[in-house]
Amino acid sequence: MAERMLRRGLPRVKGGEPWPPVGAVDVADAADDVLGAGAPGADTPDVGPIPASGPASGVSAPDPSLRGVADPAVAGAASADADAAGATAAAPHAEGVRLRRGLPRVKGGEAWPPAGGVSAASASAAAAAPAAAAAPADAGEPPSARDAAERTGSVPEEAVQSTASGALDPRPLSAGSATGSAALRRGLPRVKGGEPWPQAGVAPRVAPKPAQGADTPDVGPIPASGPTSGVPSADSSAVAVASPAAVVATRPDVSSPLPFTRTVWQGTAPRHGVAEPERSKLRPTWTQAISGLLGAAALGILGLAAIALVRAFLSLPFMQDFLVAFPGEYEPAVHVEPGFAPWVGWQHFFNMFLMVLIIRSGLRVRSEKRPTVFWTPRRDSKGKISLTLWFHQSLDLLWLINGVMFVILLFATGHWARIVPTSWEVIPNAVSAGLQYVSFDWPAENGWNNYNSLQQLAYFITVFVAAPLATVTGFRMSGLWPKKAEKLSKAYPVEWARALHFPIMLYFVAFIIAHVALVFLTGMLGNLNHMFASQQSDSWLGFWVFVAAMAVIAVGWFAARPLVLAPIAKLFGQVSGR
Repeated sequence: MAERMLRRGLPRVKGGEPWPPVGAVDVADAADDVLGAGAPGADTPDVGPIPASGPASGVSAPDPSLRGVADPAVAGAASADADAAGATAAAPHAEGVRLRRGLPRVKGGEAWPPAGGVSAASASAAAAAPAAAAAPADAGEPPSARDAAERTGSVPEEAVQSTASGALDPRPLSAGSATGSAALRRGLPRVKGGEPWPQAGVAPRVAPKPAQGADTPDVGPIPASGPTSGVPSADSSAVAVASPAAVVATRPDVSSPLPFTRTVWQGTAPRHGVAEPERSKLRPTWTQAISGLLGAAALGILGLAAIALVRAFLSLPFMQDFLVAFPGEYEPAVHVEPGFAPWVGWQHFFNMFLMVLIIRSGLRVRSEKRPTVFWTPRRDSKGKISLTLWFHQSLDLLWLINGVMFVILLFATGHWARIVPTSWEVIPNAVSAGLQYVSFDWPAENGWNNYNSLQQLAYFITVFVAAPLATVTGFRMSGLWPKKAEKLSKAYPVEWARALHFPIMLYFVAFIIAHVALVFLTGMLGNLNHMFASQQSDSWLGFWVFVAAMAVIAVGWFAARPLVLAPIAKLFGQVSGR
């Protein structure tokens, strides 16, 4: 008898293989090979799938004395000459076959079916054996219509239900039919939140066995009468058995997948579209390039127009008198020694070095979505921050120390009057200096002795206004802020600090750009000698010192990465990956 491979369904455990395992065959076919096929025309019991490698665990081995008989009750139904003694002798062998236990029906419950459950086929055989023994063995009695139907396999047409759509036969099993059927094992539900499949009380339908050598058709499961265990009543009515021809004609196509509730629909876009290559940010499109050129040209035209308007405005007689009265600088009320001390140059270099790295790390903190390296202080395991943020805050601390030292030395040496206004004349002189800068008619440069009013206001705002605001807002957002100070946190919300910290950084960027531009445009060698060589000359010494300072800043820029920062950060805490 050819083996019919079972269709595989959902796995029994999460991530497991589909069930039943590969190679599982129908017991209806495998029973003939294992126990021996019965007489032609006898019903073949179906006790569910078994693996091809052998019987399932927990199923008792058949008695050797029953070889050639698939089931005692089925053999009695197939042979009208069997006597009561044979049926009674077969009853002990119809003991319950232990069902293999599977997944629980409820979360945290016991495995299903419960311990001690038996197969419906064996239980029905045990119930049918006494009935067969009590039946009269009168060979001359004519067979009933039911016996004829069971032997020949022919039943009334209305007794056969089509299984083309996969529907279940709602008719209950009789005692005779139950002897060859077992309640199907229930598995996982077909839909989320639904009942286990198949339905409760469903047993496989057993068709009469055709001529010897032919395959037994599978007509699908039918519900069994009685309780969920699948044991039918002994006094059930005639069993509904389909003829082989009708079964073959209405056999469903098992190659098509099971029906399911659709939850995702195909969209208008193709499911597997070809992704366009990401365009490089450093390489703009033609539209962007043309727009940028047009924008630059427009700004140039506006700049030239502004210069022409300011020069025409300063040529007016009253503006000429204004420039004479306020040339752009005034004499400070406090006497200041001319020149720059060497400490001013060193402080200027450290401030420039730290400011560039602070801006770089601050922008990195804002754009870093998923940090790869973290730093944790030794005394506070909950204060874990990214390595970039630690670097930014460490630079802020060094910058703050350098600034405090600069202010102390500034007031100790009396050079504070160079950047702190000492008269209200600073305002009109600053306006005059600004107009002269815009007209490209530079004001007189006298930085070795005194800054002009516009420079003085710019340095004063940077040192005594912007720097303290950056410090206060940065401290509010850092881990140094006391978390238990609820009243202080409520009076100074962190949202205010975040709203001010970034614009202050933009101010520093604008100041650096304007400062460097004016240094090169208003006398490069003299200005560089003032800041980097502390001398009043036009030599190239200050320029080369400036070049060396730029090289140090460039090295610091490229070294500001985890490979270099991690060993330094380990000296002050613990460094870990994601």
